[in-house]
Amino acid sequence: MSRGRYARETAVTTTKTRAELEKLLRSYGATGFASAWDDDSRQHILEFKIESEMTPGVVRQVRLVVPYPDPDDPEIKYTAGGQVRSNAGGLKALEQADRQRWRQVKLLVYAKLEAVAIGISTLEREFLADVVVPELGVTIAEQLEPQLLGTGQVLMLKR
Repeated sequence: MSRGRYARETAVTTTKTRAELEKLLRSYGATGFASAWDDDSRQHILEFKIESEMTPGVVRQVRLVVPYPDPDDPEIKYTAGGQVRSNAGGLKALEQADRQRWRQVKLLVYAKLEAVAIGISTLEREFLADVVVPELGVTIAEQLEPQLLGTGQVLMLKR
């Protein structure tokens, strides 16, 4: 799987990018922010709270789950010339991929929030899959994906 092109050579640390992301979210009206990691599941978890513009007074909790870069990704495991990287070289490539991943996440969140701010989209449309269902504590995607992937059919929800 390709790591993508954006921020491929970034030197910005993940710590700095997370701080920038928190500042960005605050500037767009977020009222809460949390960042965590889970080495067992190899993922970072970002959560923030932000008021819905479609339904003023309703605060949405959004959870983004960001997988760690895969150390077995050919772009990390091998050099551009196809040679297996040394342990140190592999670690350096993995750290670079992690820095890149955080810059990509920041860009994604920024683009979505800007689309909402200028009125070409809504918070719910941009973050629908990542909105936490309060009663369940899981995101809409976590609730629906097993059903969708199991049957391949879209569920009909009643009003």
